Amino acid sequence: MKKYAFTMLCLFLGVVHIAHGQDRQITGQITSVVDGSTYPGVTVMVPGTTIGAISNLDGNYTISVPDNASDLQFNYVGMKTIMVSVEGRSVIDVQMEEDILGLEEVVVVGYGRQLKTDLTGSISKISTDDLNEVPTVSFEHALQGVSSGVHIEQSSGKLGEGTKVRIRGSSSVSADNQPLYVVDGIPLYTENMGILTNHATNPLAQINMADVETIQVLKDASASAIYGSRAANGVIMITTKRGKAGKTNIDVNFSQGVSTRSNVVGFLNAAEYRELLDEAGQNGIDQGDPWEFGDIDGFRTWINDAIIPGYLEDHFEQSYDENWEEAAFRQGSVTNFDLSASGGNEKTNFYTGVSYLDQEGILINNRFKRASGRLNLEHAATNKIKIGMNTMFSRTQLDRVAGDNAFATPLQMVAQVPVTPITDPETGELNINTLYPNGLIDARDNWSKNVAYRALGNIFFTWEFVRGLSWRTDLGYDLTTQKEDQFQGRNTNDGAPDGGGTSRNVNVLKFTTNNYLSFNKEFGGIHNIGVVAGMSFEDIDRNLVSVQASGFPTDAFQTIASAANNTFYSSSETAFSYVSYFARANYKLMDKYLLGASVRHDGSSRFGSNNRYGTFPAFSAGWIASRESFLQNVSWLSFLKVRASYGLTGNSGIGNFQHMGTYTGANYAGISGIRPWTLASPDLKWETTTQTDFGIDYGFFRNRINGEIDIYLKKTEDLLLARTLPSTSGYTGVTQNLGSLENKGWEFVINTNNLVGEFKWNTSFNISGNQNKVLDVAGPDIIDGENRVREGEPIGVFVTRSYAGVNPDNGHAWYYLEDGTTTEDYNLAPNLVVGSPNPDFVGGMTNSFIYKGFDLNILLSFVSGNSVYNGGGQYQAMQFSNWLDNQTKDQMYRWQKPGDITMVPQAVFPGSDFAATNPSSRYLSDASYLRLKSISFGYSLPVTVVQRFKLRSLRIYATGTNLFTWTNYTGWDPEVNYIDGVADSQTSTNIRQGQDFYTAPQARTITVGIKVGI
Repeated sequence: MKKYAFTMLCLFLGVVHIAHGQDRQITGQITSVVDGSTYPGVTVMVPGTTIGAISNLDGNYTISVPDNASDLQFNYVGMKTIMVSVEGRSVIDVQMEEDILGLEEVVVVGYGRQLKTDLTGSISKISTDDLNEVPTVSFEHALQGVSSGVHIEQSSGKLGEGTKVRIRGSSSVSADNQPLYVVDGIPLYTENMGILTNHATNPLAQINMADVETIQVLKDASASAIYGSRAANGVIMITTKRGKAGKTNIDVNFSQGVSTRSNVVGFLNAAEYRELLDEAGQNGIDQGDPWEFGDIDGFRTWINDAIIPGYLEDHFEQSYDENWEEAAFRQGSVTNFDLSASGGNEKTNFYTGVSYLDQEGILINNRFKRASGRLNLEHAATNKIKIGMNTMFSRTQLDRVAGDNAFATPLQMVAQVPVTPITDPETGELNINTLYPNGLIDARDNWSKNVAYRALGNIFFTWEFVRGLSWRTDLGYDLTTQKEDQFQGRNTNDGAPDGGGTSRNVNVLKFTTNNYLSFNKEFGGIHNIGVVAGMSFEDIDRNLVSVQASGFPTDAFQTIASAANNTFYSSSETAFSYVSYFARANYKLMDKYLLGASVRHDGSSRFGSNNRYGTFPAFSAGWIASRESFLQNVSWLSFLKVRASYGLTGNSGIGNFQHMGTYTGANYAGISGIRPWTLASPDLKWETTTQTDFGIDYGFFRNRINGEIDIYLKKTEDLLLARTLPSTSGYTGVTQNLGSLENKGWEFVINTNNLVGEFKWNTSFNISGNQNKVLDVAGPDIIDGENRVREGEPIGVFVTRSYAGVNPDNGHAWYYLEDGTTTEDYNLAPNLVVGSPNPDFVGGMTNSFIYKGFDLNILLSFVSGNSVYNGGGQYQAMQFSNWLDNQTKDQMYRWQKPGDITMVPQAVFPGSDFAATNPSSRYLSDASYLRLKSISFGYSLPVTVVQRFKLRSLRIYATGTNLFTWTNYTGWDPEVNYIDGVADSQTSTNIRQGQDFYTAPQARTITVGIKVGI
């Protein structure tokens, strides 16, 4: 593929001949449309080139343009961009008009578009121009630190896995907390389709970032309530690229890069391991010798002969000092190729693109490949009727590694001891005589491959009956076929003794239709009204077939058909649907006073007939104060809008048929039958979130400084809560509407144009804070390990023993009592609230610099106030009091003698009751971080150079991601969200947050690339 991409690039560059053009000079003056004053510092450009000039103090400019130039573009911060034809003209004077916060900028909202200045809701718009150069498997990874109020957290550094996205906090305990994703007006199917014994896969990874034009985040109820029952968690709207009338533009982007791990934890080397283990053994002997070693020599001999060959340095011909942490990682790579063409005429426009991504992860055997194609087409059949289509097809292949809670996962190799060789010195093969199964044997003999095909798109029809009144129909489809196969060789821990295999197929078909009327009309010069009304229908069908087998003749036979025994088989088929009716009205008076209202009436098959339908209204108002006469002469104030909104949104993100009493087939002693499966809950209804939002949009000094401020309160009631039932009932649980929770927070955004002119420097900074509180769960705490749902606390709060350090007199662990005093007795210590996985605030800052053809873009992202629990700490950091796993280097700072001040207890083998290896806040760390998320540096060649090859543009660039992270977290990466493979319920996914269990860090990636415009 790399050779193919390079050949294509050479073809585009080489098939054109060299041509020279004749330049001509154009002059003019730039003034204000208001008072005729001159404008210095206005940028005058030939579009699509790097030819430009800057107006002087008198507003005059002179620019040399090539003969084939058709237009000049005039740009100034806070003013509308002006495009003027140059045909037959040598003098062009222009008048600049103020652009209030992008007055003409169009923002996509539900079932329509609005001018940004007319918005009364809270919406963030993100352009993808700078994000396309960031090498990511899935587009949402590139949004970290870019949008206020949005917290994005990757589960690990493994490729192709799910990403946690929270817009203004978590709104549910047992229902879905992910936002609704809408692509070109069609909601996506985003539920996990991967095998439940591993991390969730990411269905968004099948969308190519290069095809995306803009991303809009609908945050408050006014903006999102038009999507009603699924908008409680916010809405992310993705608009793909369109063609424009004019000549066909061809764009090529090719990049390659390398990836390395972003952090090293550091484990004991051979000498440190022997020193600490000898000390632990001697302390155990001195404290009663429960295993009767006799003396330290007896302890060492037992370790060498029974557990760790090579512990005695003369066991092999040479001593070994292996770094098993290094063995888990490799240098990854990434290759990306995008080719697109766009254009059209007065009746038809099109965009088409193909792409290929091949990314090798930093963990051995982890790889992701994607090939995709897109065609967006729109045709004006008449001056009233338009038809079109947006369609995408992709194939992805994910080579997976085992879940974090499996010996086969690469990073569990850090538990291996450094004195044990990776390769057996006698056989030359991978060593099988290791403390735990050798993960490199798993990497050699096991494989897991996930292949998915996805077709996504819509066909649309619009008919403008009369000016301002139109009808639109969308027919959308989302078809995914995913096949996941696994094989474990007979010499691996999971495949012994005769191999094992799994074959799993999932098919999902989602059909959507939207039908709605739009009406826009201006009356009397001061009244403007916009109305949308229509209906939507969605139907989702999903089927699954899975089979597991064992007893393969040899490892060369790896398909299920070759196995002797079927050890597990399963199949399922399910479906659910929505029918909805919606309406929205916006009213604007005198371009200053704004009112908005919307309502959606939703019905879902997931609820019983008693409560199948729900109604979700929203109201909003805005006042553009800067347009009032009493503020017209405030020279420093460019724009000021005050807005408020209130509305209801819903959540239906639960499993199917939970309102019904269902039965399942059963096999008892070879006789088939049926048995009860779920308990009926006929009154089950929508989970409802009420949100109030107050916001200010501002602009100062001709909008060189602008931004937004928001405060909000979200309250969710009638929680869709999965309650556990006593086993004597015959059921495991039931879903009911019980309890409530709230989120309240603030958002602040400031954008500044620090320098304008030939050297430009722009800064964008956002920060947001959110406080989550569970108000009522109608019962005791909901517990999932160290995480809990407790009234009065944030969802997923950490509750365990509070570690107080080490008693300097005897080296025993201390724990806090409720009164603040300490005890050495773990059983006397109460479970206390010790931290939260929810951050206090998140944000980011982007700095962009442009000088002539050079550009530099730097993105910093940060998270503060959250904690992460290292579940692997009881094995990695337990000073040999919980077995013989290799230890992190901080365990060398253990207590050794009275008076030592340390947080690491005395090393004792076998472990004592005072070693602090049980769950406690000892393994809880502050996970706040500041990360240099991305930095991109590029150079666009002068148009005089690229035109010689008949090119439109040529840019070379280099990009780095995750280059540096500043944090006090002691694990591999503070950005982590490990979910145990058995924790497949939605409740567990929501509660069990901030968990690290041998979880891989994010990759540090550096790429170089070239973009060519033809």
